[in-house]
Amino acid sequence: MAGNPFLLPDLLRRQKLMVSADQVSQLNWLGEELLRWNRSRNLTAITAWDEVVEKHLVDSLLLLPHVPATGRLLDIGSGAGFPSLPLKIVRPDLEVVTVDAVAKKVFFQRHVARTLNLRQYAAVHGRLETCRSEPALAASFDLATARAVASLEHLAKLAGPLLRSGGRLLAMKGPEGPGELDACRENLAAGGWRWRSEGSELPITGAARWLLILTKE
Repeated sequence: MAGNPFLLPDLLRRQKLMVSADQVSQLNWLGEELLRWNRSRNLTAITAWDEVVEKHLVDSLLLLPHVPATGRLLDIGSGAGFPSLPLKIVRPDLEVVTVDAVAKKVFFQRHVARTLNLRQYAAVHGRLETCRSEPALAASFDLATARAVASLEHLAKLAGPLLRSGGRLLAMKGPEGPGELDACRENLAAGGWRWRSEGSELPITGAARWLLILTKE
């Protein structure tokens, strides 16, 4: 492979994330395939291997402590499949549905799912506001994820009707995370949400990451 295959397992160990050797191989392939497609289809602004590993693969897998082995996960505004594809690789029994409005990114997700034989992975092309009649969205979800998509308050409105009682929304944010949460606490409480937040840093750049965890009551 073009990139350093040992970078990902090293960073995962530093983050104390347990991933098997076979899963690391699949994740490395995913990163390489993303860069290969990106040369002709412009899927991501990130074009260096180290950045793909840190900002797409590791960043996605920071959610692992909050993602169960089974259940239904909805990835809102999934882009080229982050965090959904890395999570599905490491949690193979998880049923995953993704929604994104950009067709080429959805096609990439479907290509990866076919190539890696990721069963129960459905990538829906469209906006969540207008595609709720899709069969893949018919049942309620245990978990919803969103990475750098929309405001926290808007995400809660989108995810709320699709989550079961007790379901959680994991909103992945940068340094702006605490401010977003502070700005909508009253509206979240009125909408029947409980919340907490967790801060972390990416292992190479030290970039701040905030995970805002909302639970539907």
